[in-house]
This record gives sequence, C-alpha cells and structure tokens, in this order.
Amino acid sequence: MTVVTAPPRTTRPVAPAPAPARQRLVVHGTGDVNLDPDYVPALRAEGYEHAWSGLGDLFTADDLTVVNLECPVSTRGTPVPDKQFTFRCDPAALPAARAAGVDVANLANNHSRDYGPDALLDSITHAEAAGIAPVGVGADETAANAPAIVERGGWRIAVLGFGGVVPAPDWLAGPERPGMAGGDDIAGMAAAVRAAAGLADLVFVSIHWGAELDTEPRPDDVARAQAMIEAGADGVFGHHAHRLQPLGVHQDRPVAWGLGNFVWPRHSAPGARTAVAEFVVEPDGTVRGCLLPAEIVSSGHPVLTGPRACPS
Repeated sequence: MTVVTAPPRTTRPVAPAPAPARQRLVVHGTGDVNLDPDYVPALRAEGYEHAWSGLGDLFTADDLTVVNLECPVSTRGTPVPDKQFTFRCDPAALPAARAAGVDVANLANNHSRDYGPDALLDSITHAEAAGIAPVGVGADETAANAPAIVERGGWRIAVLGFGGVVPAPDWLAGPERPGMAGGDDIAGMAAAVRAAAGLADLVFVSIHWGAELDTEPRPDDVARAQAMIEAGADGVFGHHAHRLQPLGVHQDRPVAWGLGNFVWPRHSAPGARTAVAEFVVEPDGTVRGCLLPAEIVSSGHPVLTGPRACPS
C-alpha cells in the first residue's frame, strides 16, 4: 500500500478586525425624576408617557441619556419611619421612560431606600428588565460602585452613580449590605472612576450632592468634581438642590453642578426652571457641554424652551 502524506498546511495569522472609527457622541443628563403617582398625580391621570412628551425626540435621537431616578421601583416594602418624604414607583412606569430614550438611571440618592433594602434591590431588577441600566446601588459596595458599560459609536462608555446625601449610615452599601455608593468619600469615588476608566474610553458620573435650594455649587462639591475629573471622568451630572445651577468646566471637562427638578411637581417658578445637560464628545476625544433650557410647565411635565442642541 502506498501512503500519500499531504504537505503541511500553512496557517496564515488572521489580522484582528480594525476597531470601528470613533464617531461624534451626544450624551444627555437630567436632574431629579420622580415617577411616583402619589407625588405626581398627573402621571396617574395622563399616563407615564406624560413625563416625557414635552421633549420630542431629544433622548431617542442622542447616543446616551442618564437620569437621576428619585424613587425606588418596587411594589414591596414599607415606608421608612420618621422621614418627611418617601417615594416609590411602580415597575410599570419604566417602559415609557425607556421608550422615551432613557438609557441609564442613577439610583444613588436620598430616596433609594425609602421602602427598605428589598425595594432597593427590586429597583435594579426592574430597571434591567425595562432595558435601563441602573447605577449607584447594589447588593454590596462593590456592586454599588460598579459602572454600567455601554458601546456607542465606536466608544466604550462607563457610567457611575454616587449619592452624597445620605439619610442614615446604613443606607450606604457595605461588604455584605445592600445600599448606595457614597458620594462623600473623595478617595473612594476617585478610585471608582479610575477603575471605570480602565474599562472604558469615556467615563460619566451622575451624583446626588449639595444642599436643597442652593443655586451655586458648594466648595466640597467642587473638590469632589475636580478629583473625579482628575481621576478620569469626562463629565459630571449633578443634582439634588431642586434648583438649576450653572455649568462649569475643569480640565476641559464639563460639570453640570445642579440640574434641578425634571419630572417633578411644579411647586414654584424657581423650582420649575430646569435644563437638560448636553455633553458632546468629538471623535478626537474633546468634550464640551451646554445646558438646554426647559421648564416644568405642569406637574410632571418638563418641556424644552430653547435650543435643542449645543452651539457648534
């Protein structure tokens, strides 16, 4: 028998696929969103779509939208005793937010545990089920400080959430305790930003900080923003004061110090004055920002009142 041996096959290395070209990105951030129909009765009367119908396609046409969700998403739990305001929204509120273009929800705020730890954990489950990435809370401190990662236009983007307004120490996530990521520990926040920057091309932070009714950032919050940007953050969306504050810049990165109320009752003219922060990322990595003016014209119904995009 003649045995024929085939010549060895030459294997050519396969070149990795080229990374997609980075495109211009438009990222939006808002202040406080409250979808509790007991606090915003118009949502029960008009439907949850009412919260977003004054914005046109602003959030569906952009690349990423981040909001601060000021209520746990759950049907479980009981209100925390001795707290003036406790909020909770039904999971049925979230599909309308997702359809309107909301991509990421910061849950690290002074209402995240209004109905206890089980309701806080439900918020994560229900947000994910609706297609919205939750940040700022978790089953433990590692999870609470972990970023959401999204891919957009050739960029890998990390979003972090922090809560610097803490009603009680046990609201903060611990090694084996569910809760929120703290927003007062500058070293810890900077470490979380550095870790996120190691995973992504861009890092954006949503943070609950400051004091109610302030119209300018406090020095402590300026220090926090500067530390986070120096650690690798490319933009910061701030909220909590229930008043609109100016846009700042540190090391060519924008900081929306306070975005005020957004989906909220219209309690007063100053409280109804709001804005959407728009951060524009150019293909070369430069980031610029502006505030798009808006007004809560009726309870739970913000409407854009000015330009719909940052000037070129």
